[in-house]
Amino acid sequence: MAHILVTGAAGFIGSHSTDQLLRAGHRVTGVDNFRTGHAANLTAARTSAAFALHELDLTTPGALAKLATQLRPDAILHLAALVSVPESMRQPDLNFSLNLQATHEVAEAARLAGVPRVVFASSAAVYGNHPHLPLREDAPTRPVSPYGAAKLAGEVLLLGHAAAFGFTVRCQRYYNVFGPRQDPASSYSGAISIFARSYREGKAVTVFGDGRQTRDFISVHDVARANVLATTRPGLTSGIANICTGRGTSLLDVLDVFARANPNVPHPQHAPARPGDVQHSIGAPDAAEKELGFVAEVSVAQGLRELIGR
Repeated sequence: MAHILVTGAAGFIGSHSTDQLLRAGHRVTGVDNFRTGHAANLTAARTSAAFALHELDLTTPGALAKLATQLRPDAILHLAALVSVPESMRQPDLNFSLNLQATHEVAEAARLAGVPRVVFASSAAVYGNHPHLPLREDAPTRPVSPYGAAKLAGEVLLLGHAAAFGFTVRCQRYYNVFGPRQDPASSYSGAISIFARSYREGKAVTVFGDGRQTRDFISVHDVARANVLATTRPGLTSGIANICTGRGTSLLDVLDVFARANPNVPHPQHAPARPGDVQHSIGAPDAAEKELGFVAEVSVAQGLRELIGR
């Protein structure tokens, strides 16, 4: 049994990862400041004697290092972040604080507490726009938003600390994660969760752009499983892996599924594309399979049926 410290434990990916770690028999200490996380996401986790929760702001210098020194976890799963590309465009200073300063605190906590492994929630946003798909981990990184730039800088910061101070870092480049508990009220919660809410409420969906943009949608259940593997699989060395399916789905295709299940909802409305959004994003999943033993199992159709409730 491993002891994993999860930052952003009350968030979308954090709560699912916590649940899967607990089901696998591990001990979890969750950390969250509840800026965007919800206590209700941890309802199941809080019934477990193997789970503890600390309300803590990662940007407070030394706060995480103090906790990690007390607990001596086997790994830190760093999921706490500002996850909004539009918000990073509006508030670059906040993006820097929540996505880079906080990651520095995680790196320092691992160094000072002797934590042997850190798993970092990175993003396909580090690649930016590329004409050649699917994207492999050695593709040039050309972020087009402060969010993507901070995620790339976080990778470099953590990998540098790992090389200098002798711990392992796994950078998980998530693609477009969707599933239960994703908050559609946030400014960039993911298109699918926003679509699901609109159709439930009988409202027309707003599509930014023409809807032909493609995304590598991956279920949060798969992403959580990838996080369990990255935090607990023996013998891992530092590295970067796309957490994706390797398959692209257009927003129009997703909307068609929702429309067929909700035929009385008005047709979608279109708005101009948002600054910082990429047009096409499909990842190559080979490294995750080779290094983590991870292959996505939940299809987009299965994930959509779960959200629609059929």
